[in-house]
Amino acid sequence: MTLAVRYTAARTLDTAPAETREAGHGEVELAPAFVGICGTDLHIFHGDMDARVAAPAVLGHEMSGRIVRVGPGVQGWQPGDAVTVMPLRWDGSCPACRAGHQHICQNLDFIGIDSPGAMQQRWTVPASTLVRLPDTLPLDHAALVEPTAVAVHDVGRAGVREGERVVVVGGGPVGVLIALVARAAGADVKVMELNAHRRQLAEEQGLTTWDPAAADVSALVAEWTADAGADVAFEVSGAAGGVDTAVDVLGVRGRLCLVAIHPRPREINLHRFFWRELTLVGARLYDRSDFEKAVTLVADGTVPAERLITEIVPLSQAPAAFEALEGGGDVMKILVDCTDDTDALGAAE
Repeated sequence: MTLAVRYTAARTLDTAPAETREAGHGEVELAPAFVGICGTDLHIFHGDMDARVAAPAVLGHEMSGRIVRVGPGVQGWQPGDAVTVMPLRWDGSCPACRAGHQHICQNLDFIGIDSPGAMQQRWTVPASTLVRLPDTLPLDHAALVEPTAVAVHDVGRAGVREGERVVVVGGGPVGVLIALVARAAGADVKVMELNAHRRQLAEEQGLTTWDPAAADVSALVAEWTADAGADVAFEVSGAAGGVDTAVDVLGVRGRLCLVAIHPRPREINLHRFFWRELTLVGARLYDRSDFEKAVTLVADGTVPAERLITEIVPLSQAPAAFEALEGGGDVMKILVDCTDDTDALGAAE
């Protein structure tokens, strides 16, 4: 018998026995090792996505693990291979897919949201979703590949170039990852974050941070850019004030990349867009090349995974970990260890 962390109702999770579906044609059975909890998982936990998520639902899409069994028709993979999963399943026939944008398929199955996720001891997925991990990469570090792929895609969508000045509004996990990836692309990066603990974590990675509550952001940007304004701003805070800041810091023909999921429509200064000929770019998910680059960035230490992991908990403590993440500021990334949970198994029996 295996175990899974399941969402059953708003603010209710349990750890319960789960059946492992046998790997069919083109599928593999995985033993997830570590699974990260992200902001989308918290939205589900809060009940904000009940119209989309059918309870009971196994959560989790930021993962690393190993192949246990290979189904018929699968080539190039074998038991024991270390992998992560790009958790996207598209139909291949909708207008977005036909245009080459499969990652935002109009009928997308986001695995871990629309179908069972990785927060379980065994998980069956299409072999097409697998991304190989180097044997030298620790599996706990590898659980950060998926959010790093998000950052790689965001930086690519914004077209960040060497020497450009970039402002990241919001210093949570994704904001810090965007800053690290943009810096690796040669940009000069500043991170704006209200929480002192998160600013400290970012500064420990060699990033420069500003506290928008304690300083005049416009004056800081003007001094930094000799009144030109930033070339790129990433809105990662999800707050109305973050949108205003991201627009205000941009110079002529600056690019605003919207990363955060805003639960409701926001007012935006369109006159600023007109006056400075700004560009707004949406960034959602990733493609395989983003994932492969993310593996490299985590493996070579460009993304210092060990410094971004706040805590690793067993399956039985996953519900408490969700509650800890609600506090936000003093926690960066919590991983769920799916490899062993004897206490939870005994309780389930």
